[in-house]
Amino acid sequence: MFSKNKNKIIKIKNDKNSESRAPGVKWNPWVGVLLVLAIYVLSQVVGLVILIYPVLLHWSGPRISNWLSNDIYAQFFYILIVEVFTVLSVLQLLKWFKVDKKVIGLRKPKLKDPLYSLAAVPVYYISYIVIIIILSTFIKGLNVSEAQNVGFNHVHGVAQLVVTFISLVILPPIAEEILVRGFLYSSLKKGLPQIVAALLTSLIFASAHLPEGTTGLLWVGFIETFILSLILIYLREKSGGLWAGMGLHAINNGVAYYIIYLAPLLTLHI
Repeated sequence: MFSKNKNKIIKIKNDKNSESRAPGVKWNPWVGVLLVLAIYVLSQVVGLVILIYPVLLHWSGPRISNWLSNDIYAQFFYILIVEVFTVLSVLQLLKWFKVDKKVIGLRKPKLKDPLYSLAAVPVYYISYIVIIIILSTFIKGLNVSEAQNVGFNHVHGVAQLVVTFISLVILPPIAEEILVRGFLYSSLKKGLPQIVAALLTSLIFASAHLPEGTTGLLWVGFIETFILSLILIYLREKSGGLWAGMGLHAINNGVAYYIIYLAPLLTLHI
């Protein structure tokens, strides 16, 4: 009898700890992980709905492949569909579980959010530079100059620059913060200590960027996104929402956008 009561007390205590770590989360944390992975995979499949266009025009396989790889607007609509599907899927899950959007950090924006974003910029870049220097010292084969394949090659004209900016700087920070630092992190935090949940969330997020190398696995991108994710999670906890993280995420992507697309244009005009 004493043993049963003791186990019941421990279970109640664990349930209270889980509720205090992730208040309002009603789903099992590992179910949450599976749902996030399902949304990620399904979004990539749903994005292929853009293939309806070339199929209706009876294009050949090689022409379709070339269109997907090189057409700026095809890539834009693919990313738009993927990111919109991701956000709508998370919102539908919240509705299905009957929980408020605030549970995953989707509260109203506050004036302090952009201040948090800006304050985190030097922290992120300094942390990244220091860690890369340390890792490069011990890991001789680490290619820190490996380029990331972001698509959108041969961007010309204002219209293409604008859709590329939307595709890389606006859409991913919104969708990825809602899915990863929102739903995924909230799910893991219910069943794990906060630091473990943060590390596992960042590991999953960084792993999704590994295949984006131009010549192989993008390990420098893995490191970069892992560090970024940890800081984004800190912003989530510090600000009580996702907006500050979206801001930092957009700034980071914006810096890359400037380096890849705008800096060469400015150089040509000097």
